[in-house]
Amino acid sequence: MKTIKSDADYAEALAEVERLVEADPAPGTPAADRLEILALLVRDFESRTFLRPTPTPLNSLRFRMEQQRLSQRDLVPFFGSRSKVSEVLSGKRPLTLSMIRALHRGLGIPAEALLQNQQPSFLEEEAELDWSRFPVREMVARKWVDCSSPHEIRDDPEAIVRRFLAPLGGPAKIHALYRRTRRIRSGRAMDRYALAAWTLRIVIRGLNFSPARYNEGSVTKDFMREVVQLSWSSRGPLLAQEFLQKYGIVLIIERHLPNTHLDGAAVMAARHRPVIGLTLRHDRLDNFWFCLVHELAHLSLHLRDEADCFYDDLDTETGDDTNEREADTLAGEALIPESAWAQSPAKNLRSPDAARHLAERLKIHPAIVAGRMRHEAKNFRILNQLVGRQEVRMLFQEIWPKT
Repeated sequence: MKTIKSDADYAEALAEVERLVEADPAPGTPAADRLEILALLVRDFESRTFLRPTPTPLNSLRFRMEQQRLSQRDLVPFFGSRSKVSEVLSGKRPLTLSMIRALHRGLGIPAEALLQNQQPSFLEEEAELDWSRFPVREMVARKWVDCSSPHEIRDDPEAIVRRFLAPLGGPAKIHALYRRTRRIRSGRAMDRYALAAWTLRIVIRGLNFSPARYNEGSVTKDFMREVVQLSWSSRGPLLAQEFLQKYGIVLIIERHLPNTHLDGAAVMAARHRPVIGLTLRHDRLDNFWFCLVHELAHLSLHLRDEADCFYDDLDTETGDDTNEREADTLAGEALIPESAWAQSPAKNLRSPDAARHLAERLKIHPAIVAGRMRHEAKNFRILNQLVGRQEVRMLFQEIWPKT
């Protein structure tokens, strides 16, 4: 690789640029790096040699459209969707290598013209996403995003998802999410597109909260016990949300999407802001408190940066997952210390009085003790009157409006 000093060097460089574009090198490979450097060298030579300004990629594209009398609709096969065509032509979206290759092959636009003024990151292709697999119809029905017409759901789901992502800055968030290490506890397959949409929804809603600064290491067993003791109040779940916000932790209640079987998740959003999402898939107080403390345990033990996400279907046993076993153990100890459980009649007696006695001693809601008793007995038909059925969703009417 050397500076281009002559017309012969220039012609040789252009020929190699076209060869590399045709070869479609993968990002990060030596060939991709060579293409980036050649594009910069060509641009440098042209800026030093030619007096007239070099056409921009967008001008080159518009010129070819005018020559061949092409409409925006005619460009869809080269870009993949109408929204991408519109964004490129309006200057809101740069050309990617796949677009450059398609335009070069399909419309005969010189590769060097399309490579002009591209940043080195132009080789970073967008992840291959099938926009039609996002649960767009459900997202619109839940008013997560506006839809211009019923036909848009069928014809241009990508445009709808992009609008949904606007508060976060665009589709880069989806690609970042797909690059994360997703740790999923579930005995059933989860729809990854629905899971991504739900996760982005709780992160977007989290932007409306202004929590204090989160300090890593602040979520300890004692901290979690302090949260659990808020359960005594009939407004306990709301008090927990307010309490966590003071420590920089956002708690979002959002219904799960179909085919996710999700109870809760712990995610680290931008600027080191932890977001805990609960679905209230089971409308019971015992379930709410265990799910919340389980996700807090993940935050305490495992969640360190934006590379990690933890998703939990808590109807599923932990199996061989060390992280889940550790979170279950810490959550159980924060809810009911093992020493207190061992000394309580609730360990052996399956009676409401035994549950209330231990709950009063620990200053927690009887539902939490009843839930532990049902779990230990592997009998979820007992103590139904104590587990707080239908007492959680009613506190979050913006998610579960009255009917």
